[in-house]
Amino acid sequence: MASVRSGLNVSIEQLKDFCEQILVGLGVSEQDARTTSDVLVQSEAWGIATHGVKLLRGYARRLRDGGLRSNASPSVDKEGLGWAVIDGHSALGQVTTKMAMETAMAKAHRCGTGFVTIRNSCHFGAAGYYAWLAARHGMFGMAMANDVPSVAAPGSKGAILGSNPIAYSIPIGNRDPILLDMSIATVAGGKVMARVNRSEPIPAGWLVDSEGRPTQRGELYPHSASLAPMGGHKGYGIGLLIEILSGVLSGAAFTTGVGSWLHGDRSVPTNHGAAVMAIDLAAMMDPAEFAARMETLQREIHEAPTADGSPPLMLPGEMEWRNFHRAKSQGLELLEDVVASLEETADECGQSSLMSTLN
Repeated sequence: MASVRSGLNVSIEQLKDFCEQILVGLGVSEQDARTTSDVLVQSEAWGIATHGVKLLRGYARRLRDGGLRSNASPSVDKEGLGWAVIDGHSALGQVTTKMAMETAMAKAHRCGTGFVTIRNSCHFGAAGYYAWLAARHGMFGMAMANDVPSVAAPGSKGAILGSNPIAYSIPIGNRDPILLDMSIATVAGGKVMARVNRSEPIPAGWLVDSEGRPTQRGELYPHSASLAPMGGHKGYGIGLLIEILSGVLSGAAFTTGVGSWLHGDRSVPTNHGAAVMAIDLAAMMDPAEFAARMETLQREIHEAPTADGSPPLMLPGEMEWRNFHRAKSQGLELLEDVVASLEETADECGQSSLMSTLN
């Protein structure tokens, strides 16, 4: 069943202004509100509605209750020439992770590679945003994070790891960069909940119940069902790597120690962990040569023969960039549940509604 559109069309800037208004009203600085809003709206414009502006309500509630600190500033706890550990001090995850990627890029500029881990953070939205920050500056970017366990391992009863997103982005000259953003689950948990809220069926292969058996009962998630791991043992193995780099190495919480930012006690920090990496490609190859080689690779993939009835092959991110350019020129048509979430957020925060802001 197709997602239901609300018919409400907003520009990217209008949506950013609304999100900033909510966050500033909760005591977040204008700069941090702008950073967080940019992450959420960019994700929305890419078509990643599960990690777009609908997340604002959860962040606002956690800010009001104290689990997120509106006046916190992340800081570098320790560092070396090509690495650093950042303490988020329970600031908004978007603020901390952007600082981490900027730190990684600065180190990559000096020595070729920068790797930064994060502790005392929270849910950071779409991992692809931070990888893209590096690609915008001609670098390879990668971002990952752990989360409260929601994904089963092959043969397990119950969740073992978080959905543990990982993303990378690679520049292609002056073209839109490659952008892959995925979790280790077969599907994002937000998509399960969105389907349940819209009374849509859950496809086979998305969930396993508390006994480790496949189920399509979406209402069981997340308390009595887990997400199935992408690719079985392969997804589990990648998720474990992310858990180690983001949680164990950073000093953050890991597996069952991570707090649920959405369903847990909103007055308590979640201590999510994350990790980012930047590689200065210009340190290894002339940027013009790298761009030309990437363009050749892109062309070869686009021109590769496809099966009967199949469209030309695409690189990761091309669909998202099409969505973004359309949103930039035509505005964003928001889903009904997204609009409802934003209006509820404004009401809870005593701020002007989205509808009134647009009029």
